[in-house]
Amino acid sequence: MTGNLLVQNTMMALPNGIVEGDLRVVNGTIHTVAPNGGLVPKDGEFVIDATGLHLLPGAIDPHVHFRDPGNPEKEDLESGSRAAASGGITSFLDMPNTVPNATNRMELESKIGLASEKAVTHHGFFIGATSNNVADLQSIEGMDGVCGIKIFMGSSTGDLLVHEQEHLENIFANTGGIIATHAEDENRLQNRIPQFEHRTDIAAHAECRDVECALLATKRASALAKDYDHRLHIVHLTSGSEADWLASNKGDLITTEVCTQHLTFDQDDVEKLGVRALMNPPIRYTEDRDTLWKRLKDGTIDCVVTDHAPHTLQAKSVGYPKAPAGMPGVETSLPLMLTHAMDGKCSVSDVVRWMCAGPAKVYGMENKGSLIEGYDGDLTLVDLETRRTITDDDVWTKVGWTPYAGMELTGLPMWTIVDGVPVHRRTQNGSFRGEPLARPGQTGRVLRFS
Repeated sequence: MTGNLLVQNTMMALPNGIVEGDLRVVNGTIHTVAPNGGLVPKDGEFVIDATGLHLLPGAIDPHVHFRDPGNPEKEDLESGSRAAASGGITSFLDMPNTVPNATNRMELESKIGLASEKAVTHHGFFIGATSNNVADLQSIEGMDGVCGIKIFMGSSTGDLLVHEQEHLENIFANTGGIIATHAEDENRLQNRIPQFEHRTDIAAHAECRDVECALLATKRASALAKDYDHRLHIVHLTSGSEADWLASNKGDLITTEVCTQHLTFDQDDVEKLGVRALMNPPIRYTEDRDTLWKRLKDGTIDCVVTDHAPHTLQAKSVGYPKAPAGMPGVETSLPLMLTHAMDGKCSVSDVVRWMCAGPAKVYGMENKGSLIEGYDGDLTLVDLETRRTITDDDVWTKVGWTPYAGMELTGLPMWTIVDGVPVHRRTQNGSFRGEPLARPGQTGRVLRFS
């Protein structure tokens, strides 16, 4: 489903800066960008007077866990996509550690089929690597909807794990596309975990899964990428040591990302939030957070993501260390980053570069991530003038909570638009949640990757 739409009187975040004007979408594609405005409505066109709002490209979250199939009580492709749309996210890439794991073509075709029935936004999927599925990894090369290969080099949620050198070399040597790695060193993890078994305080998590665990795996994955001339994306960077090392060593083959929570929280927040802030790799320390911001701004880090990994509060209630690791975030990531921008940490154009153009470039999403004529009509209109305090009751995710509860956020998407079709709307005096405008499967499509 594609639409015809005109946005008038808005501040447009264009690639060369923010200017006031109008933008027209025809048959789902950006047809006219008019910095001086003056576009006149046409018959049959949906018109939005966006006075006082900023128009951004639809944001892209290339790292979510929507738990479908397998754990619908946590999330499914409908609820996750709906949450994404409420937060201005118009495209997502979903990870393979579902039940069953998406490690072959049949499972990927099943997930793509589910998304076609449930999603309201564009969607793509990772295939998971195992120690013996290189033939499956080869079979999906060039398949629509498959964005890359995910390797868990260290144990995390689920049972996907590849850490033996011979198996890693086999994957890097005999597959194409992009490999995305969860970079924690499994041997170091298994040696350290017994040393912390007596600890029940949440601070032990970052001490156990320490910076050296991450740095060892990041260096190892980078060496494999260079040895086999293979594109590598290091997911959810957490430490200043990794970011500083990559600043001098990533080269042209390697890209990386950082999560909103690692840019926002530090050890004091972990102490306050407890298991709500439990994730792998862990939230670390103030100096790590500050270095991640520095390396994001200098271009070492290519994009900002969420690692949206929902668990119910009931599951979390068992406390550390038995509580599952992961937190929701897909519907708050864009407002959170825009709040950082309005608080002086960065600019609105920076946020667009990191959350729209950056993911599109990393994964080769053609015609996405920028307000350019000929690009897809995926848009979000945000309010940078109003601040609202978010609570657990305000979220669309099935688990019904947010680690940012109690925070005052700005940049809430007032309209989210997919291929020129409005899929979610808020009003100035309405609820924080807003209202969905599209039915499951009505909007959105499977993504293609160059």
